[in-house]
Amino acid sequence: MKQLKSICLLLMLALLPLPLMANEQKEDGEALNIPELVLEHLADAYEWHITTIGDKHIGFDLPIIIRSSQTGEWFFCTAHTLPDGFFFNEEAHGKIYERVDGAAVRPLDLSITRNVLQIWIVVAVLLVVFLCCARWYKKHDKTDKAPGGFVGAMEMLVMMINDDVIKSSIGEKHYKKYAPYLLTVFFFIFFTNLLGLLPIFPGGSNVTGNINITFFLAVCTFLAVNLFGNREYWKDIFWPDVPVFLKAPIPIMPAIELFGVFTKPFALMIRLFANMMAGHAMILAFTCVIFLGWTLGPAMGTGLHLFSAIMLLFMNTLELLVAFVQAYVFTMLSAVFIGLAHKEHGH
Repeated sequence: MKQLKSICLLLMLALLPLPLMANEQKEDGEALNIPELVLEHLADAYEWHITTIGDKHIGFDLPIIIRSSQTGEWFFCTAHTLPDGFFFNEEAHGKIYERVDGAAVRPLDLSITRNVLQIWIVVAVLLVVFLCCARWYKKHDKTDKAPGGFVGAMEMLVMMINDDVIKSSIGEKHYKKYAPYLLTVFFFIFFTNLLGLLPIFPGGSNVTGNINITFFLAVCTFLAVNLFGNREYWKDIFWPDVPVFLKAPIPIMPAIELFGVFTKPFALMIRLFANMMAGHAMILAFTCVIFLGWTLGPAMGTGLHLFSAIMLLFMNTLELLVAFVQAYVFTMLSAVFIGLAHKEHGH
């Protein structure tokens, strides 16, 4: 019975995008543009659109904060009250631009977009989760029975990441300095990925599928590695243990090693971004196939409907695993890179 309930829940989550997208089809018989629809749902926005019922759009506007590059004046508005001279540039993924002397100029934009709000929601969820866990530990002595339920699951996750990933990768001597950062990165990516699988508010935003977010996380790891690396780390970069003719007079190996300093965080950024964006795109594409099938006739529509429903169930189940795996891999590789920056002589 429990297995049946779990399958029904996953099926509901898989098919939940259907009513949300059903009303977005073209009413004038125009063919459904699947790439445009998928990209529209993956892109960031200045409003949170939930669904459309008839001609009524259900959602809410988000605050727009922009500074004119021409006058220096600040504007506080929404997407429906944009000041004169500003417009949404569709060629730049719907970002706000300003017309200055006939040219389109990007103003200083500090708006609370959908991705920003999603990050704040994730932060609020993490605060609630860990404050509740801290409250349990405050009320119990360390000699008491181990926690069960949700607190026990969180303790298992924390111990697994701390002991099996961070401590084993960085080493006993240095891991405590980096554990808070790496644990924060893991749970932020994990909870963000999980909320991103929900097709309705407060989830559904493609945060980790936004390259700006993954770029910032990669930069944080890059700084943690290179600002606190020891002498052995920098020696292996500028004077590695290879034959002298590979280091001087032409520094072939130092150039390669220095290039690797930047390619490691770049790989972190691209891996997380590409995997999460691809997962969201596949789910949306299979959803669109259902509506596309009905335009080809009842028989084709029924067959594609069943096929897409099965694939949606499979993709949503797979994305639950990917949500954890991507958080785990990003944390593990970050810990490995930090550990390489603290290796001892002859280690």
